[in-house]
Amino acid sequence: MIRPYDADRDRSGLYDCKVAFERSLAAGTGGAEKRRSYEAKLTDEYRREWLAWVDRCVDDDERCVTVAVDHAGDVVGYAFCLPERLAFVWDAAVVNELYVNPSHRGTGVADELMDAALALADDQSLPLDRVVLDVDPENARANGFYERYGFEPWGELIARPIGDE
Repeated sequence: MIRPYDADRDRSGLYDCKVAFERSLAAGTGGAEKRRSYEAKLTDEYRREWLAWVDRCVDDDERCVTVAVDHAGDVVGYAFCLPERLAFVWDAAVVNELYVNPSHRGTGVADELMDAALALADDQSLPLDRVVLDVDPENARANGFYERYGFEPWGELIARPIGDE
């Protein structure tokens, strides 16, 4: 079942999924230094700040974070879309994160979460009629999933560390 995130009952489970999401990104980055940097950011302070940011986004629109819960009510996945006020980040709707626990992959949960994310995007007033997300080009399963929804490459993201000269 999917539903809007409720901080009172979902905070811990959502953050557990966030940690698993970050660790899955770290595992796919290919380098020990990148894996260490992903792991190092998962501090108590990061948890507090990330959950506060989630709360601010949900205050804008409760649909910004949709959770998938199992029969016991445990969070097993989530979709996090940026609120409309942040549409100018990419001039489009942004699926910031979509994660499903490995034990629930292939069950339709990801489809339900994506449908909720796209419904939110459809309701946003955007400079460009696009939904964007970042996906590892090496993650064939994720890329296949997004291709089923009509996503296609749209530019390239590059990065550099802050403070380097």
